Amino acid sequence: MNKPIIMIGNGGHASVLTEMLLAQKETIIGFTVPTAEENAFGLTYLGSDEVIEAYSPSDIELVLAIGTIKPSPLREKIFTKFTQKKYRFKSVIHPSAIIAPSVQLGQGVQIMAGAIIQTNAKIADNNIINTGSLIDHDCRIESHVHIAPGTKISGNVHIRKGTHIGIGATILQGIEIGESCLIGAGAVVIKNIANHMKAIGVPAKEV
Repeated sequence: MNKPIIMIGNGGHASVLTEMLLAQKETIIGFTVPTAEENAFGLTYLGSDEVIEAYSPSDIELVLAIGTIKPSPLREKIFTKFTQKKYRFKSVIHPSAIIAPSVQLGQGVQIMAGAIIQTNAKIADNNIINTGSLIDHDCRIESHVHIAPGTKISGNVHIRKGTHIGIGATILQGIEIGESCLIGAGAVVIKNIANHMKAIGVPAKEV
């Protein structure tokens, strides 16, 4: 039986996840943010993240509903804080996503509408695979990565942790992208990208 959920966050990404969860008949206790806000779906404001610790890790699951537009340590920080305290983050997968049987998914993965993940790909913890993204065979996506909508990633690509791949980017076969990188919207990546770099353009260049 599924456990009730607490959402962490209340922005646009949270709204998409909330609608997915409600459509799947999940029970959402409420949401946490630093100060009281209204919620588009009428969810209950519970307080700041600290209120989560009033619930036993065995009684609830968490959904990290904070999106990113660039590399940010926030999602990793929150995920690490609560997993160290034995809380578990629920993976949220849209029913229209296509995921090959051999794909390996970590904890707290979010796979949005129309995404396709092909054979033997490995998607680590706390990743967002956003709307309409394509991840082809044998890719390795490390933790805390955001693959923005419409991204196309060819086979055998390795993306290191904390990186943000901008909307509509294309990454060619066998490329390695370093840790905490920003790949700009619409970029076409044809060579490896070093750690902590920004790459933009067609073809993408480090800046």
